[in-house]
Amino acid sequence: MFTPKYPPQDTAPAPAPYAPTTDAPVPAPQALAPAPIAPVSNRPTVQLTPGSALALAAGGGAVVLVVGAVLVSLLLAVAITGVSVAVCAVVLRSMVKDFNNHC
Repeated sequence: MFTPKYPPQDTAPAPAPYAPTTDAPVPAPQALAPAPIAPVSNRPTVQLTPGSALALAAGGGAVVLVVGAVLVSLLLAVAITGVSVAVCAVVLRSMVKDFNNHC
C-alpha cells in the first residue's frame, strides 16, 4: 500500500555519441529579419498635473496617519487590558489569601 510505484523503464536505444567532423563547410551567417514593431496602444496615458500630484501626496499622507492612529489605539487598548487583568489578579489573590487566613 505504501510502496512507491515507479514508471516502467525507457526501452529506447541509447543515442549515438556526437562526433563533430571538420570536413563539412561552415555555413555563412544568415541575415536576421528585423524585429516586429509593437503596435501603438490606443489607451490614454495618465498625466499628473502639479495639483493632482499634491492631492495624491496629501491623500497618501492622510491614509498613513489614519492607519497609524488605528494601530496605536489598538496597541493602547491591549496595554490597558493587560494592566487591568494584572490588577484584577492581584486583588483576587489578596482576597483568596485573606479568606484562607480567616478560616
